[in-house]
Amino acid sequence: MNTFIRHSLVSLALLSPLPLLAQDDPYRWLEDVDGERALSWVEAQNKATKAALTKHAAFQQIYDHTLAILNAEDRLQVATRQGDSVYDFWRDAQNPRGVYRRATLESYLAGEPKWEVLLDVDALAASEKQNWVFKGMELRYPDYTRGLLRLSIGGADAVVIREFDLATRTFVPGGFALPEAKGSVNWIDEDSVYVATDFGDGSQTDSGYPRIVKVWQRGTPLSAAKAVFEGKTKSVSVRASRDHVDDEVIDWLYESTSFYTSDKYLREGDEKLRLNLPDSSRIHTYYNGLLFVEIKQPARIAEVDYGPGTILTIPLDDLKAGKQNFSVFAPDAVVGATIRSIHRTRSYLIIETMRDVRDEVTRCHFDGGAWVTKKIALAGDGRMTVSSLDADVDQFLLTYTSFLQPTTLYSVDATTLDLVKVKQAPARFDAAPYASAQHFATSKDGTKVPYFIVAPKALELDGRNKTVISAYGGFRIAQRPSYMAALGGNWLDRGGVYVLANIRGGGEYGPEWHEAALRENRHKCFEDLEAVAEDLIARKIATPDTLAIRGGSNGGLLVGAAFTRRPELYKAVVCAVPLLDMKRYSKLLAGASWMAEYGNPDAPEDWAFLKTYSPYHNVVKEKEYPRVLFTTSTRDDRVHPGHARKMVARMIELGHPIYYYENTEGGHAGAANAEQSAYSTALTYCYLLSELGGR
Repeated sequence: MNTFIRHSLVSLALLSPLPLLAQDDPYRWLEDVDGERALSWVEAQNKATKAALTKHAAFQQIYDHTLAILNAEDRLQVATRQGDSVYDFWRDAQNPRGVYRRATLESYLAGEPKWEVLLDVDALAASEKQNWVFKGMELRYPDYTRGLLRLSIGGADAVVIREFDLATRTFVPGGFALPEAKGSVNWIDEDSVYVATDFGDGSQTDSGYPRIVKVWQRGTPLSAAKAVFEGKTKSVSVRASRDHVDDEVIDWLYESTSFYTSDKYLREGDEKLRLNLPDSSRIHTYYNGLLFVEIKQPARIAEVDYGPGTILTIPLDDLKAGKQNFSVFAPDAVVGATIRSIHRTRSYLIIETMRDVRDEVTRCHFDGGAWVTKKIALAGDGRMTVSSLDADVDQFLLTYTSFLQPTTLYSVDATTLDLVKVKQAPARFDAAPYASAQHFATSKDGTKVPYFIVAPKALELDGRNKTVISAYGGFRIAQRPSYMAALGGNWLDRGGVYVLANIRGGGEYGPEWHEAALRENRHKCFEDLEAVAEDLIARKIATPDTLAIRGGSNGGLLVGAAFTRRPELYKAVVCAVPLLDMKRYSKLLAGASWMAEYGNPDAPEDWAFLKTYSPYHNVVKEKEYPRVLFTTSTRDDRVHPGHARKMVARMIELGHPIYYYENTEGGHAGAANAEQSAYSTALTYCYLLSELGGR
């Protein structure tokens, strides 16, 4: 063990070197987030890690390079359209906390937006002596003159709500305002909102989210708000919202019964009508009287079987009347693709799909008794995203990016599909020497697992290339190509190779790709990652001495399980804001909401498979592990920092060298501003450069 790590150890009792049993947890005291003893321990770990990694010759250069990119004045502003204006949140060197601002749609589409600042978060934080982090503003339809501002203390998920007047640029005296809590507030009309928050004892679910939705009238105390919807304590959360579709007003009520299931209702007056839809289904949009619903798990409806990923349509009025006359939505242009999202403009549907992790965007409308489709003609195999869309007009904003091409913003005419290039972000590195390619690795059960590799065109296949694999593998989240501005100068230009693995558990091939790695099948995503690593070694791109893996949140669990399963396969591991204690995860912060993904550790039959990979319970003294870099945030109120803390303490106890860095701000994102993000980035790259060697 390194001397600096040994000296950083604070009050850790020596225990048995055997794997932890379910009932053992000698480091529970590290779950006391702000406890004096725990923070003293954190400070010691941080001091040791910073002393080691900031000494790297490249640290200051990487920090400066990253910070310059994050604060660059010529960054592309991908704004949100609301009526005839666009809105944007902007951070730079002069405004590290950021400004919320507005420009006319006309000036924005001309590529030279004339911004007016509506809210200066730095000035607000200074005047109120509070560490405010901007978390969004919901504007009131259709005049957009008032907003519900969400502010977080230090980047946590819990937010403070305040009503903001965009005309006067001030908070509304006596307006809607809520103290810090997890929840939601959504406009109903000028003088009322739906509010789901912590109303006191019994008002929250076991996951720590709201259980009750109320209607709150302007000028009345929150205590006078009228409850209109209540969920079960065992559910994850409830919420309500109002949609304006053409001349219709639709009020939705949702009870998330698990992370992937929900009961869906319409609120009509004082009544609520439950929609007879599979609880695992997702409502995409409402268009031309039809509701578009995606089936996420196999379902039998009216004696017809539907597979995962099927899109069904039904007249909303028929569904409200209890009818089950669903039709399959399968226009030729989307058959065989993974549908990510379905949006609506005034006259059309805009459908975002993927084929082998390559994006497509298709316009669709009903004409002459059939669906008519046309794809947007945009060359390349990168990421296409509908970045902003107003359902009242036939125009939308689209971005395109790839590993080597900076993000380009287009304005799209939904009728003609003509694209007008608004602006492209500047290149942050010379992409000419590099190329990206897609390969497929074969997992243990024979499944073909796609991955992208970004490397020099003249890559030498001798195994000496320092290579980092990034992966996630959970919660239906697809990992798609994108331009990572800091990656070029910080990694590629220093001889590094970057790999993005599209393992099971994500959403790259629809619901079935996700379902394949749920609960007792979690090992499938670990095996997929191992298959990608082994494929890179077989191609002589890397060897275990030049190979690293990197993941955050669920991806932190992924790499934590990976290095405890196969430590000989990796030289370095970046484990960020991770889950690592799978025995107690459901009792920490929002953990109970993820049991549909992982299982219930309190159920013996579930713990039987969870304990086979829980990193905290599987690290042992006898194995030699890579020196792992663990990072987290004290203000992360989603994934408890105790996961990383306890894992580090256990590894130190067993004599394994590690690095640990805990940012005191930042929430689940790990950083609250550009400086913190640049610092964390520099630590990470210096760690990788130090551990991997290579050419």
